[in-house]
Amino acid sequence: MSSLVSSRSSAAPIDYVAFGALSLSLLSVTFGATLAKHLFPLVGPAGTTSLRLIVGAIILSAIFRPWRLDLKAGWRPLLAYGVVLGVMNLSFYNALAYIPLGLAIAIEFTGPLMVALLTSRRRLDFLWIGLAVLGMASLLPIWGTATQLDWRGIVLALVAGACWAAYILIGRHAGRIHGPAASAGGIIVAAMLVAPIGIADAGMALFRPEVLLLGVGVGLVSSAIPYGLEMVALPRLPSNVFSILMSAEPAVGAMMALFLLGEHLTPSQWLAIGLVICASIGTAVTARPGALRTEQP
Repeated sequence: MSSLVSSRSSAAPIDYVAFGALSLSLLSVTFGATLAKHLFPLVGPAGTTSLRLIVGAIILSAIFRPWRLDLKAGWRPLLAYGVVLGVMNLSFYNALAYIPLGLAIAIEFTGPLMVALLTSRRRLDFLWIGLAVLGMASLLPIWGTATQLDWRGIVLALVAGACWAAYILIGRHAGRIHGPAASAGGIIVAAMLVAPIGIADAGMALFRPEVLLLGVGVGLVSSAIPYGLEMVALPRLPSNVFSILMSAEPAVGAMMALFLLGEHLTPSQWLAIGLVICASIGTAVTARPGALRTEQP
């Protein structure tokens, strides 16, 4: 694919809409993770995933009216986008049943980081990737007294990472074809894929009032809001820039935990967060002219 570069200016402006949408998405999805953990004892990982996707599908459908999508224009990317979205959520939540949350997020990030490595074209890009990798490696709970990790959780987190990489590439394509409404179409597919699994696993517990209420909150802040915002950002950012910016999620999650859960971090952990944030800011500041414009096939 070739980049659509402006020929009238050698200093194209940064796409602040895309960066703002992605920043809000990170805040929303990390806050949703704190809510989702409260559902695990009630309906399990599969039930939590089902509620998240069903609620997200209802909300996004009301906003974007996916029944107006022109499927003849490209239904295959939309279907693929929904499938990887569903598998990504289901595998990640199941991974949390076996390994710690921070480790699961770090392993999942191997997906978008691989996309960044494979799509980078300049040496400077690898500097920011290196900072992000160093920062996330410092956040891994493997220093000092490491505990034995369950291989099932590691495999599930790797599956989620592979789906995340596919989500970046396929979602960007689906967003160019269908616009923000692709988020609604994709999450409907994801919900249809995962809901039968969640219902079979959790049963009637999914319909308890307190579960439904918490599920609405999780679906809103974990699915509806972030996926809608990401569909705004995906078509406007090249895949390598999007991937490195998303690496700020562990840092955003750590700060969210500090303010909402009172979890205090050591100086070395704050240093790790600083490295990840520097990678994200560096990517935004040093992006080539036109690099933040939509890529055309």
